Amino acid sequence: MMCKSAEELQRFVDEAKDYAKFGKVAGYIPALGKADPNDLSVAIYYPDGTVVCAGDSKRKVTLQSISKIISLALVLMEYGEKVVFQKVGMEPTGDPFNSIAKLEETAPVKPLNPMINAGALAVTHMIDGHSTIERLNKLLTFIRRLAGNPTISYSKEVAQSEFETAFLNRSLCYFLKQHGIIDEDVEELMDLYTKQCAIEMTCLDLARIGLVFAMDGLDPLTGDRMMPLHIARICKTFMVTCGMYNASGEFAIKIGIPAKSGVSGGILGAVPGRFGIGIFGPALDEKGNSVTGIKLLELLSKTYSLSIF
Repeated sequence: MMCKSAEELQRFVDEAKDYAKFGKVAGYIPALGKADPNDLSVAIYYPDGTVVCAGDSKRKVTLQSISKIISLALVLMEYGEKVVFQKVGMEPTGDPFNSIAKLEETAPVKPLNPMINAGALAVTHMIDGHSTIERLNKLLTFIRRLAGNPTISYSKEVAQSEFETAFLNRSLCYFLKQHGIIDEDVEELMDLYTKQCAIEMTCLDLARIGLVFAMDGLDPLTGDRMMPLHIARICKTFMVTCGMYNASGEFAIKIGIPAKSGVSGGILGAVPGRFGIGIFGPALDEKGNSVTGIKLLELLSKTYSLSIF
């Protein structure tokens, strides 16, 4: 049985908050550096529509790398596995999410998986449309349906901040373009990708999206199928193997919940067949994951035996 009261959940939040001192906010993106490292909020969304929240669950957070799992689902539905996985691989990496090293070692050149930046850029490149706005709107429409929230948009401040400082991502784009993985203007792709990463929502919205993944692509509240079962399964597998950057193995052993993190401090969790979790805790560890968010998930997983293993 999972916790059904806000008071119970708040106790876990209070315990996890003590770990904020071991992390720091993502100062390398100026707009994210303004966050309070002591913030921690969580929402749990059940298939029957019950929601349990603790902390400031109305605070908006940008998706950052969490958007990678959603853009992957979108392009898989549009093109199918064969086309997508010609451009990007399926293997985990022990390198940081923004590393270029493995690209130089792989022949033929192909990003190892869609959760590292090089792979995510290759996936975003595949979002179809005649302009950045049209392609962004396609992704936003999908995200709004997943979250059941038509008001979701992106933070212009964060998008601009990331666009102006994304030198390493530009390097990855040029490398990918040199080897035929992408074939569009690098600045246009960076414009789209930084806006994608700056899509913002509350941890309640995050939990609702997590619920859809947890229920194999079906929205249990509306009965609508948001994505085919096999695509939801692929996405959850990537969450387990690559979702927490190069800490995914340790996370799988200690916590064992399919999850995807972002450097804003957000974490989307999907406990298969049971519920979705949305967390926001901006204090990050050296791998780029929320220190307090991981501690909170560890407490919940151990208390309620949530590991899928």
